Amino acid sequence: MSAPKNIAILGASGYTGAELVRLIATHPMMRIVALTAERKAGLEMGAVFPHLRHLDLPSLVKIDEVDFAGVDLCFCALPHATSQKVISALPKTLKVVDLSADFRLRDPEEYAKWYGGQHDALECQAEAVYGLTEFYRDDIKDARLVAGTGCNAATGQYALRPLIAADVIDLDEIIIDLKTGVSGAGRALKENLLHAELSEGAHPYAIGGTHRHLAEFDQEFSAIAGRPVKVQFTPTLLPANRGIIANVYVKGDAQVIYDTLAAAYADEPFIEMLPFGEAPSTRHVRGSNYCHIGVTADRISGRAMVIAALDNLTKGSSGQALQNANLMLGLPEAMGLELAPVFP
Repeated sequence: MSAPKNIAILGASGYTGAELVRLIATHPMMRIVALTAERKAGLEMGAVFPHLRHLDLPSLVKIDEVDFAGVDLCFCALPHATSQKVISALPKTLKVVDLSADFRLRDPEEYAKWYGGQHDALECQAEAVYGLTEFYRDDIKDARLVAGTGCNAATGQYALRPLIAADVIDLDEIIIDLKTGVSGAGRALKENLLHAELSEGAHPYAIGGTHRHLAEFDQEFSAIAGRPVKVQFTPTLLPANRGIIANVYVKGDAQVIYDTLAAAYADEPFIEMLPFGEAPSTRHVRGSNYCHIGVTADRISGRAMVIAALDNLTKGSSGQALQNANLMLGLPEAMGLELAPVFP
């Protein structure tokens, strides 16, 4: 076996950066050689995240202190808008997996519409490959820049993409009712995420079709269908650290829907179809790169519910990023990612 690949993680002091470190720490063919954090530069990773204290890791530095000459692949776990500026300045030969929203949308006008500003790295945006691994793996293998999906967007797409492609549901009757853990909002201090503001309640947000991940649904579902597809989507913030569960309401035959999804995911290492009528739970995918999907018939004839659950920090972000990195580096796709979920 060849030597391990040298890996840099930019933005290692955030949740997704820490999750990448946790996953790569036991990866047999990757070695972390650089970790950056602008405000926490000079600190040890174990001081920022004590759960990683046992690992032998490089100290946190600023991005301009990193020597990328010996780096094989860079994960960019930086905030939206910051990521595009940093990536455009990186060596053009460096493979990059971006975890922000900066390169997810192919149309610059759509990016400006949903993210409130012009894109500053259009050349990079044009070459970026959308990072939903199970549906873009052939393109990802040859990509220099891969754009990780939104965690909510990934969950909804796993439930719906095969159904849209097979034309087994009514494309004008799709409702995505999604619940998500608080870590999806990042580590920055926000008043609405304080314990007293968040605990003991559930909080719908971005109501009325304003959530930015709708742009990914519009882009991907319309491309599959060959015509505009717009879904109803409402996320709800739960007083939980991790996890996303999407209850997707569709019009179609429940058994056909189940069979279509089961056939589409039969050979996928990280997508688990549950027995017909069984519902998944976020507690059964916690800390893992697995997505569980269940299908049940509704009491109203001709309607069904597809339920998808995944860990937003792993399969929804950092685990997906590592899955893509494996492909980009010519490594087995599942390498370093087959750890079992944490339960209870």
